Amino acid sequence: MRIVGGSLKGRALKAPRSQAIRPTTDRARESLFNILAHSGDLFAEGHSLDGARVIDLFAGTGALGLEALSRGAAYALFVDQSLEGRSLIRENMLTCGVAAKARLFKRDATRLGERGSLAAFDLAFLDPPYDKGLGGKSLEALDGGDWLAPDALVVLEESKDAEIDLPAGFTMLESRAFGGSLLRFLRYSARR
Repeated sequence: MRIVGGSLKGRALKAPRSQAIRPTTDRARESLFNILAHSGDLFAEGHSLDGARVIDLFAGTGALGLEALSRGAAYALFVDQSLEGRSLIRENMLTCGVAAKARLFKRDATRLGERGSLAAFDLAFLDPPYDKGLGGKSLEALDGGDWLAPDALVVLEESKDAEIDLPAGFTMLESRAFGGSLLRFLRYSARR
């Protein structure tokens, strides 16, 4: 596993030893970030990856958030509950030298609680374990805890066959298939 683009391109990332963590492949990550860079209608007006605040749920190795930082995001918050995942993320943050603009939370992504004093996030990556119904619950947690900025872009990776009931406040923009995975691009409209 490596960072595939941006200022950190080529940096090796520590990969999981167990099957409990399923990182997004380098190829799928490259495709995802090409879509983000070249699909101007995904980001709402005034939003872009450059300078974005990113939250990476079910972060695993941290590859998605680290890739975003490499490509111009200003800040990333990694959220993972597993000991192995948090260890990988810490090591990969140090390897990439991004500790000053990133944080790691040990938290259940389906029960995030309130955002508190942190600024809201412009871009969210959700890569839950497939076919367990965690994607929809995590979207509800993001909304319920006021984690997302108005018009935030959310990228949800799930199995191609998973059915997701989008909570109120989330609109499907488009989806793209990669092997057995489906990337869903969503827009968040704050319920106020």
